[in-house]
Amino acid sequence: MSEAYCRLAPGHSVHASYHEREYGFPSAEESVLFERLVLEITQAGLSWLTVLKKRAALRAAFADWDVDHVAAFGAEELERLLADRAIVRNRLKLAAAIENARRIKALRKERGSFYLWLEAHHPRSLEAWTVLFRKTFLFTGKTIAEEFLLSLGYLEGAHEPFCPVYARILALSPPWLKARPSESL
Repeated sequence: MSEAYCRLAPGHSVHASYHEREYGFPSAEESVLFERLVLEITQAGLSWLTVLKKRAALRAAFADWDVDHVAAFGAEELERLLADRAIVRNRLKLAAAIENARRIKALRKERGSFYLWLEAHHPRSLEAWTVLFRKTFLFTGKTIAEEFLLSLGYLEGAHEPFCPVYARILALSPPWLKARPSESL
């Protein structure tokens, strides 16, 4: 997000928890990775506040981010999602979430997991990541790929150095930190 997020989020009734406990923190858990991907896709054209407010409903709609369950969704489940007023009801975004669950399942077969796929391609430039995401997933352009990668510590910049969360993330040795040449640390 930016320096502005590190100034806006602390103390905010909706943003604070995400900013302080999740944004920029590494995770290998498939449900977390899938959730972040779907949330970033959902956010396209909307505010992050809107997405965070709908997050609980999205979690319920997408079976607690169970990739196997969502990958099995068919036309009936898509229609159910389109009728759910508690979530963002965009056919392209919802269909992308379902198809991306199927693609994550395929990544398991090819690489062992979504996490191992990310690790196998790290580090790379944002431009290279964007090409890879567009090739691998639906509804993923530069901004979606960038925010997904920032949210999981693959790209530097989720928090500014003045932000108290920054030090906590550094202590976890996020992927972006490990990718830096040692002389620049």
